[in-house]
Amino acid sequence: MAFVFTDSNFQESALAGGVSVVDFWAEWCGPCRLIGPIIEDLAKEYDGKATIGKVNVDDNPEVSLKYGVRSIPTILIIKDGEVVDKQVGVTTKATLAAKIAAHL
Repeated sequence: MAFVFTDSNFQESALAGGVSVVDFWAEWCGPCRLIGPIIEDLAKEYDGKATIGKVNVDDNPEVSLKYGVRSIPTILIIKDGEVVDKQVGVTTKATLAAKIAAHL
């Protein structure tokens, strides 16, 4: 299951080191619902290799604002505390997997 990032746990969960994949989403967002199952699949496949999860922009405005998320879905790939890649909008599982693999 995908990790649930929040304003309160983001620092220690996403920025602590290693690779994190963060899907910024909202319940009302249609394209986010298309990406959701892909994020869940990737969370299973990369368990133990990367922290893959989601942050609800409606419930966690601080993280969304800090990273300048203006459109959703936005997916950030963070390595050792720095954003190393970004995907805005719907994409394929293969594309995301390739982006993750490039930073492991």
